[in-house]
Amino acid sequence: MAKPDIILIGSHAYRWQEICELRRQQLETWKVVQLRQLVLFELKDDRRPTAERTAAGRYAEPTLFADMPARRESAG
Repeated sequence: MAKPDIILIGSHAYRWQEICELRRQQLETWKVVQLRQLVLFELKDDRRPTAERTAAGRYAEPTLFADMPARRESAG
């Protein structure tokens, strides 16, 4: 049995070669669009210390009050 040249989709007849050609064009167009996609924002280098780059690191080594001078409370 030979392969059918026509495919039926929703009671419409389509030639298999046309479907393949349309798909190739679709993929080529998609590749071109992907190359021209604009960026939303510029990437910047993360210059924080290594421990502060992740939430786990910030939790393990908190630095919120590290720069504040030590203050003693006097009772009196």
